[in-house]
Amino acid sequence: MRSPRLSVKLLLVNTELTDSPKAAARFIRSGGIVAFPTETVYGLGADIFDPAAVAKIFEAKRRPADNPLIAHVGDLDQVEQLAREMPTSAARLIEVFFPGPLTVVLKKSGRVPAIATAGLNTIGIRMPGNKLANEFLRECATPVAAPSANISGRPSPTTWRAVFEDLDSRIDCILQGEPTDIGLESTVVDCTVDPPLVLRSGAVLLESLRKVVPGTAVYRANDTSVPRSPGMRHKHYAPRADVLLVEKLPDAYELENAAYIGLERPAGEVGSLLICGSIEDYARRVFAFFRDCDNEGIERIYCQTVPEAGLGVALMDRLRRAASG
Repeated sequence: MRSPRLSVKLLLVNTELTDSPKAAARFIRSGGIVAFPTETVYGLGADIFDPAAVAKIFEAKRRPADNPLIAHVGDLDQVEQLAREMPTSAARLIEVFFPGPLTVVLKKSGRVPAIATAGLNTIGIRMPGNKLANEFLRECATPVAAPSANISGRPSPTTWRAVFEDLDSRIDCILQGEPTDIGLESTVVDCTVDPPLVLRSGAVLLESLRKVVPGTAVYRANDTSVPRSPGMRHKHYAPRADVLLVEKLPDAYELENAAYIGLERPAGEVGSLLICGSIEDYARRVFAFFRDCDNEGIERIYCQTVPEAGLGVALMDRLRRAASG
């Protein structure tokens, strides 16, 4: 099924910078689009019940129309506006992990426009754990559809300056907050099936989900799968430089105009180097490092692989997607 899309001509605007959630929310209530911080990455939001506003997100980001958006809520009562049913598994996950870096996928209500869900009959919903995000969402007084606040395919933004770099004059407002705490997008769990399936890994780990809903499994996609969550099909998180995954960096690697990020110092000398203190630190800083490398004109970025346990699962997922294509 072709994903519905409104035709909207992007008009260049003067992007307002503010640290006031109330000021930023005025743009949402008047049909505008606003970038705002969460604990994962910065999001680009619009009133989910305003199809013309949601269309502006796709135009500003140059986002493919078949890539569904996630609804962000500031109040649990708003979940009822978005979903037509609440499975027991979803209720348990929401009770434990909201607010926080978890998105639950539910059957959408008739109020949710098709453009927000890429024509799917499901909607991803989350309540951010970031205090400023929650203040902003409560001021909006409506659920807010929000993907990451960057040009599609680029590294996700973890600072408001990264948002400005990509979207200045393309969006109405940037709500200026601190750099994000986690740096990777939320865990996405499909609760329309039993047992629930993890569609995208993140900071809420599979082990933690299974303690609440035993049997939760990981979705295995194939080339013909319809993407039920952002980040499942299109190339994501990629800098302009080539991303190469390595366990270690021997002297034989081509290091001219190259950069390296990892947990261990490499044997070879590279121009731009970032040694992270932990996997959590690596995850928090990798997208900003990618952007710094692009600004420096770096041509190759060597990323040290990490064990695929805990947050390492999500980090390796993002690194592989950045290196693909």
